[in-house]
Amino acid sequence: MRGKRKVAFICVHNSCRSQIAEALGKYFASDVFESYSAGTETKPQINQDAVRLVKKIYNIDMEQTQYSKLITELPEVDITVKMGCNVICPFVDSKYEEDWGLNDPTGKNDEEFEAVIAEIEKKVKELAAKLEMGGIYG
Repeated sequence: MRGKRKVAFICVHNSCRSQIAEALGKYFASDVFESYSAGTETKPQINQDAVRLVKKIYNIDMEQTQYSKLITELPEVDITVKMGCNVICPFVDSKYEEDWGLNDPTGKNDEEFEAVIAEIEKKVKELAAKLEMGGIYG
């Protein structure tokens, strides 16, 4: 049995979707993989709508354990998940890569935010299931 895979959730600003994915990865899949998030630029704080809604839905306070980070701060990772940058997503060297193609909910209403959060939860669980079954380079 090899160690847990390291998964990097990547977005340009590392303030919203990738932060949500890191939080939900830790929440739903910490027994399968380690979750990290980063971007090519940082923001002084995590998107406050994301913080508020993740706290409301899952009772997770992202600001307690997470902050906006650059991809240069990542450890060596096994899997890169691009959130759907619509521009050039940052490159992170890894053995496997997915692009989740998620729309950025920044500045949108709670319903749109919650739809993106639900999609991230679904995709985190799918990724964990694929890893458990050895469906990704395993």
